[in-house]
Amino acid sequence: MRNFMPIMRSLRSRLGPVALAAAVALPLAGCEDKLLEFTDPDIITDAGSASGAIALLNGVVQRFTTMTNGQQGPDALFAYSGLLADEWRSGDTFEQRNQADIRNVPEQNTFLNSPFLNLNRVRSQGVSAISALRRFQPTPSSNIGLVFALTAFAENFAGEIYCNGIPFSETAADGTVTFGMPVTVDSAFKRAVASADSALKYIEGTNGANVANLARVIKGRALLNLNRPADAALAVGAVPTSFSYRITHSVNTTTNQIWALNPGARRYVVADREGGNGLPFVSARDPRVVTSTPTPLAFDSQTPFVALTNYGQFDPVVIANGIEARLIEAEAALRANDVTTWLARLNTARATRNDLPPLTDPGTLAARVDRTFYERGFWMFGTGHRLGDLRRLIRQHGRSAATVFPTGAFHKGGNYGTDVNLPISFDERNNPNFNGCLDRNP
Repeated sequence: MRNFMPIMRSLRSRLGPVALAAAVALPLAGCEDKLLEFTDPDIITDAGSASGAIALLNGVVQRFTTMTNGQQGPDALFAYSGLLADEWRSGDTFEQRNQADIRNVPEQNTFLNSPFLNLNRVRSQGVSAISALRRFQPTPSSNIGLVFALTAFAENFAGEIYCNGIPFSETAADGTVTFGMPVTVDSAFKRAVASADSALKYIEGTNGANVANLARVIKGRALLNLNRPADAALAVGAVPTSFSYRITHSVNTTTNQIWALNPGARRYVVADREGGNGLPFVSARDPRVVTSTPTPLAFDSQTPFVALTNYGQFDPVVIANGIEARLIEAEAALRANDVTTWLARLNTARATRNDLPPLTDPGTLAARVDRTFYERGFWMFGTGHRLGDLRRLIRQHGRSAATVFPTGAFHKGGNYGTDVNLPISFDERNNPNFNGCLDRNP
C-alpha cells in the first residue's frame, strides 16, 4: 500500500477524479464476470426440471408453514385467528394484536396483509408446482396430491376466518397477476372440497396414504362448514384415529409461533373464560391444554401471564389428524340425532389418552352441542380451528354472537366489539375487483 499511494496521487493530479475512477476501474472490467460468479443452492434457476419441480413443491410447503404457524409480527393465522376467538388474550403493546383481541379489527390493521398474501401464495404457487410436477416429476403422484391438499386447506381456512368477499387472485409462473373477484365463504368451502377431491386422485407412492387421509380430513372439515354433516362424516370415515399430519419447525426454518408468542415473548396469554363466554382453557386443568401457574406479567407489564407448556420452540403442530375425523363424525351424528354414535365417537377420541375418562350423555341437545365444541376446543387448541367453530355455532346451531364470542368489559379497557371474522387487508384494494368485505356476517 505504501508503494501504491504515490501512484494514485500522481494519477489524480494528471487525470482528475472522474478520469481517475475510470482509469482505476478499467483493469477490473476484464475480470468482473469471474469475480462476481457464484452458485447459490437456494435459488431455483431452472424450474423446468425434476429438481426444479421438487423445489417448487418444497416452496409450497414452506409457504404453508409460514401461513399457518411460522411467522411473527405480522402473526401467522393460527395464532391471530385464535386471538379474535377465545383461545388467547393480548398481553402486548402492539395495537394490531389488541384490535384482534377486543374484536374490532379495521382493514387498515397492518397485521392483515402478509398472512393473506401467504395464504394466496400457497394457492398460486401450488398451481405452478402441480404443473411442474406433472411434467417433470410425475412420480410419486402423492407429491401432486399433497399440493392439492394444502391448497384445499388454504381455501377452507380462508372461508373459516375471513369475511364474505374473499378475492382469490392468481399469479402465473411469469409473474402475471390475474385479479380475483370476491367470493363468499361458502364458495371458498366449495373450492376446498374440489381441491381435496383432486388430491385424492394422486395418492400413489410411499406417502400416498398420509396424503389421502389429509385430503379426507380437510374435505370433511369443508363439508361440515357447508352444513353437509352426513357427507362430512362419509368423507372422513376411512381415516384411522391414529393418523396425524403435522408441520415441523427447526432452527433452520421457522420457530413454532405458539411457543414464540406465548412462553417465548409473552405477547400472547392463554385465555380463561374470556369475555364470559370463552372456554376455561386454564381453570379446567384439562391435560390437553397444559398451562403454567399464572406468573407475574405479560410483555405489556399489566396483563397476568399464563403460558401454554404443551409446545417447545421447534415442536411440530398438527394440521389434521384422526381425532379430528372422529370429532367430525360426532358432530354429524349429533345433527342426525344419533346420540349413541355421537357419544361413541367423542369417547373414541378420548380413549387415545389414559388421562381422559369417558363422557356420559348430558341429556339435552344444548348441552350436547356445548360438549361437542368443548371437546373440539381442547383437542385442537391453537391450530386454527376455533374461530371457524364459533362462526359455525352461529350459522348452524342457532347461537348468537353474544353467547359464543367474548363480550362485556375488555381487560385493557373499553368493551369488546362485534367482529366475528377478519377483514381482508386494505392493501387488497389494489385489486380493481375488490372494494372491501361484502359483509362481516358469520
